[in-house]
Amino acid sequence: MYQFITGPLLWLTFIIFFGGLTFRVVWYIRGLDWKLDRVAYRTYPALGLKGALQSIIHWLIPYGSYGWRAKPLYTLVFFIFHAGLVVVPLFLAGHAVLLEERWGISWWPTISMALADTLTIGVMVTAVIILVRRLVLPEVRILTTFYDIFLILVSVAPFVSGFLVVHQVRDYTFWLYAHILSGELLLILIPFTKLFHVVGFFLSRGQIGMDFGIKRAWKSRKGFAW
Repeated sequence: MYQFITGPLLWLTFIIFFGGLTFRVVWYIRGLDWKLDRVAYRTYPALGLKGALQSIIHWLIPYGSYGWRAKPLYTLVFFIFHAGLVVVPLFLAGHAVLLEERWGISWWPTISMALADTLTIGVMVTAVIILVRRLVLPEVRILTTFYDIFLILVSVAPFVSGFLVVHQVRDYTFWLYAHILSGELLLILIPFTKLFHVVGFFLSRGQIGMDFGIKRAWKSRKGFAW
């Protein structure tokens, strides 16, 4: 069982994950229409790139944008949650061992178990806060569906099961399989659900930054020619 879910099934998961992401990214970029938004993306690449980078960087930095500063407590919860979601799967020592066993990659950087535990607990705690916020605040609850709650639970499942595996709570084998399978399910869902924002964030923020970068630059000069 272990050989299958960390071998052929993992390969299939990566194929779906990277293939799905590639399709979504290409589809997004091909869908951009400069006539619709009055932005000449290809004509002014330098202005567009500058605006895109500014937009992305400001939103990647906690409190780096007006939107983040408007809700300081939620911003803190948001960044703790997402920092753990990204850092732990990529740099956990146990995952590095799997990479070496399956593909011979021995140079992968890792984080300490203490940091991994701290970030994992941070993910679990902030996930509860996010769920409570969605169920309690009227302005968020009205937009929340079972689909949203399901995605949060799916995102957290690998961390809960992984934490139980590392600390060998009760049935080690059960939680190990649950950890691997829930992680693979998460990867498969990312390209086809709202979880695509793991990549879509950079695309949408980049597009918005390009739009404003080009428009503001031309407004400050001589206005648009069309």
